Amino acid sequence: MMEIRFHGRGGQGAVTAANILASAAFKEGKYVQAFPFFGVERRGAPVTAFTRIDEKQIRIKTQIYEPDIVVVLDPSLLDTVDVTAGLKDGGVVIINTEKSREEVLEKLKKKPGRLALVDATGIALEVLGLPITNTAILGAVAKTTGIVSLEHVQTAIKDVFSGNLGEKNAKAAAEAFEKTTVYEL
Repeated sequence: MMEIRFHGRGGQGAVTAANILASAAFKEGKYVQAFPFFGVERRGAPVTAFTRIDEKQIRIKTQIYEPDIVVVLDPSLLDTVDVTAGLKDGGVVIINTEKSREEVLEKLKKKPGRLALVDATGIALEVLGLPITNTAILGAVAKTTGIVSLEHVQTAIKDVFSGNLGEKNAKAAAEAFEKTTVYEL
């Protein structure tokens, strides 16, 4: 089973990203769960969302404390939240940032096995005209982990966002897929 934890801020779409990732995996015939955890429920407050993906039925109903993959939508969270808390040894961390690998590693409390960096905010601003990074970061998830295909991510995005908005969000995912840099550590 792959367990993914998303870190974002209210209004950035972390919960939607977790749901879209689950939908994409479901389209590939996998079993899935997606659910949020809210602390202070307001725009801008830290938000955590979770996705589980497996080849067999998932019976666990708890929050994810030891993720295989951590996805960070807002790089400012690296200064206030231990995003690597509980990360499994050799785990994957995917971060929306313009910073270098070295700058990011200095902020992480635990060194991941694989680190992926992408300027999802820049892509979102360019393609969508808004700094909402959730669909772009899913392109990075597809490239870095291979747990879902970009094609299924784009289809799941278009299921959530119709018409031109769906096309733009699918394009943001594709651009992030191409622009993500993956480091084996």
